[in-house]
Amino acid sequence: MRSNIYKFWQPLVWLTVIIGLAAGAWLTRGQWRPLIVATESSEHDHPTPAPNEERKTLELNSQARANLGLKSKPVSVQTYWRSIEIPGVIVDRPGVTDRGITSPLEGVVTQVYAFEGDVVRPGDKLFRLRMVSDSLQQAQSELFKAVRETEIVRMEISRVSKLIDSGVLPGKRMIELDQKLKRQSALIDAHQQDLIARGLDETQIEQIKQGDFLTSIEIFAPPMNESNSALSSDNSLTANGSDSEDFFEIQQLKVDLGHQVESGKPLAILANHRSLYIKGHAFKKEASKLAKAAEKSWEVDVEFTEDNAEDWSPLQQTFQIRHLANTTDPDSRTFDFFISLNNQSIVYERDDRPFIVWRFRPGQRVRISVPVEEIKNVIVLPSTAVYQDGPEAFVFQQNGDLFNQISVKVLHRDRSNVVIANDGSVSPGFYLAQNAAASLNRILKAQASSGSTPAGYHVHADGSVHGAH
Repeated sequence: MRSNIYKFWQPLVWLTVIIGLAAGAWLTRGQWRPLIVATESSEHDHPTPAPNEERKTLELNSQARANLGLKSKPVSVQTYWRSIEIPGVIVDRPGVTDRGITSPLEGVVTQVYAFEGDVVRPGDKLFRLRMVSDSLQQAQSELFKAVRETEIVRMEISRVSKLIDSGVLPGKRMIELDQKLKRQSALIDAHQQDLIARGLDETQIEQIKQGDFLTSIEIFAPPMNESNSALSSDNSLTANGSDSEDFFEIQQLKVDLGHQVESGKPLAILANHRSLYIKGHAFKKEASKLAKAAEKSWEVDVEFTEDNAEDWSPLQQTFQIRHLANTTDPDSRTFDFFISLNNQSIVYERDDRPFIVWRFRPGQRVRISVPVEEIKNVIVLPSTAVYQDGPEAFVFQQNGDLFNQISVKVLHRDRSNVVIANDGSVSPGFYLAQNAAASLNRILKAQASSGSTPAGYHVHADGSVHGAH
């Protein structure tokens, strides 16, 4: 009986609930209907954006190009020499750069005329020595005695010749005097050579012959080497721009006042750095390439890493490998090769004394680029003109404010240049950006992601896009 009643009322209950919900929704329609309309309107006004297509062209106005420091110029087909980079250092040229000054005899230093850093020219006074050598004093005495004895013999010959002519003395006496004169002449020559070997010159020897014995001697700067004098004076400039004369710089003093020195002891080291060497350090596997470059007299490029080129006149010289060392350093397993370098200098005066400044100094580091392979019919660009993105490389062709991204094939890349194939992707005469390729790529991606550069935005030199400040 109860089961029948439940089955009768169940549909009525569900109908009542549905009618109540419908009535409640109708009565509250003012609250929920605006939400539904707003959602539909939002979906209609802002549809889901389609994926951006990859862009190949970007637009940069003159201000943006100025911010990037962008430069463009037409390209041409040329021949490029692939090279290897080798570290090097500037060194003295043995036998040319430095000159040692030694004492010609035993003595005491009583005067120093030039000091470290001073500039002296050939013939300038360097030192005065008071002689303390007994053997030198004896050599002077023997020379003077031989000269006086020769004069006596000549006088005797003059007297005897008259007696022989008158028949008072036999002719045999004249033969004896002639032989004695020859022996004295030989003694004079021997004593002169002894004094010359001790460092005395002809003027001093003539003084000794007159009885004016030397008690002191002055040391002078020597003449220039022929190899130094033969160098072009165009690379040596004075402060006012005129050619400088040949000179030495006192690089090191070996003695002080009052020092007693022995014959042959060093007194000073003079230097003239006009002629130097660039010494490269190469590995054995590079020997054949360097030997070929030296044999063919190929020009090498030298970058002076510690040089202010704007302060000097341009170098009027080309660099070639002079010779290769035939020994290998046992520690570094490298061998050396040498390039001649003509230096530049500026001479100025201070306190009425000349001083010198050299452009290149021993110990200065360099980078040497040695050509090893000729690559013909290629296009050469600065390394900053090509952007590498994984296996792909790109350049940017300028057309007014537009820059078109072009994919290229890279044949060779070094620290300064990139060599690309002349395969038609870039034609001769194309205006290509010569720098800032990485920044242009970032700008391209930024513009692609936003569709374009919005008004009121500007591009920074690093490629980022920012709103106006």
